[in-house]
Amino acid sequence: MKRHVLGAAVAAAALAAGVLTACAGNKTETTTAADTTAATETSVSETEAGTTEAEAESVPAGDLKEIVVGASPAPHAEILEAANKVLETKGYTLKIVEYTDYVLPNNALDSGDLDANYFQHKPYLDSFNEQNGTKLVSAGAIHYEPFGIYAGKTASLEELPDKATVLVPNDLSNEARALLLLEAQGLIKLKEGVGLEATKNDIVENAKNLDIVELEAAQLPRSLQDSHIAVINGNYAIEAGLKVSDALATEDSQSLAATTYGNVVAVQEGKENDEAVKALVEALTSNEVKQFMEETYEGAVVPLF
Repeated sequence: MKRHVLGAAVAAAALAAGVLTACAGNKTETTTAADTTAATETSVSETEAGTTEAEAESVPAGDLKEIVVGASPAPHAEILEAANKVLETKGYTLKIVEYTDYVLPNNALDSGDLDANYFQHKPYLDSFNEQNGTKLVSAGAIHYEPFGIYAGKTASLEELPDKATVLVPNDLSNEARALLLLEAQGLIKLKEGVGLEATKNDIVENAKNLDIVELEAAQLPRSLQDSHIAVINGNYAIEAGLKVSDALATEDSQSLAATTYGNVVAVQEGKENDEAVKALVEALTSNEVKQFMEETYEGAVVPLF
């Protein structure tokens, strides 16, 4: 599968723009939501060989109902593309709007510009609702992306020098997750019981006097080489070409984070049982999509079904 990363202006840096080209006979698009999303129109690539059962049973294109879904470029938009053939058998097709931050897709969902979004885990969704007075809910958990510690100037955790620069995400739920991973490696110790509410102010032991630097999550891979190590969200690691197998450490599958941070399909409250939403969740939790996740991401995306 060809993978393309769409760029957007985020904070002070810019991602390189890419375009996914349309293939004949397919209806899923990626379109611009606002200038700040810098998303461009694309369509889902048709499978290259054979006619699958899903294709054979697809509803005629003119009869398909459109579902507009916001997503991070990778892996979420790619997973949605894989789900589209299954979704067509249910009478729907996707328009995918790509975002490169964690705020705009929730704002767009709250305003009704999107029918759903797929980019975030439940703790982040809950935190966003609390901070913004929104009423967005999960319609279903789809997959889990292990956080990883990736090497910058330092090649191993054992070689990490005193006062090393360690980058972590700056949003509350993901910063806690990063700090818990650092604690699991014995690099810091957090205040007892702080759990998923941890911030760097809750560090009670820091033997190496590590300089914990909070940075917007999308900037972490681009700033990796300027730091000694960075704790990076799974989707941004994937976009940057970082492999989970190359990480210096990753979350244990039984960790608090692993059992909490499943990525969800979010919708406006009261719409979680709409037929279109249920069809979307069913497509995303199909055997075809599970196989796609396992074969494409090699452990960087773990299905939760």
